[in-house]
Amino acid sequence: MDNSNKIAVACDHGALELKSKLVQLLEKLGYEPLDLGVHNYDSVDYPDYAEKVAQLVSSGEAPRGLLLCGTGVGMSIVANKFKGVRATLAHDHYTAVMSRQHNNSNILCIGARVTGEEVAFDILQTWLTTPYEGGRHDKRLDKISALEKKPE
Repeated sequence: MDNSNKIAVACDHGALELKSKLVQLLEKLGYEPLDLGVHNYDSVDYPDYAEKVAQLVSSGEAPRGLLLCGTGVGMSIVANKFKGVRATLAHDHYTAVMSRQHNNSNILCIGARVTGEEVAFDILQTWLTTPYEGGRHDKRLDKISALEKKPE
């Protein structure tokens, strides 16, 4: 089954409005967003939602993910606890490009309280369309993978 157009998406209560708009953008662009919540403004703990997305990406059920919270920092910290996840917090066009070209990131984190809507749209579209460069970056990603395999 081809899951290449699936993107696992989640947010906390501080990012619901932006998440809803980004889900609409994903659909418009031909992606299949797997919306894992939240769906209302009740206060929640962001690690619970970051875990849902990171598990799907880590397992390969979704090749990419999108996480949003107030700053994006908390979501990125949690998501990066999962094997094979390279979650990056992007603030602008440049960080979106670099996170894909150099880091081959598979989860994008955005802060809804610190990122304007149009900037968030640009970040997401840029992140989705920027390819990984490979080459000299492969050895660096291999080192990250090796760290995941080290015994505790």
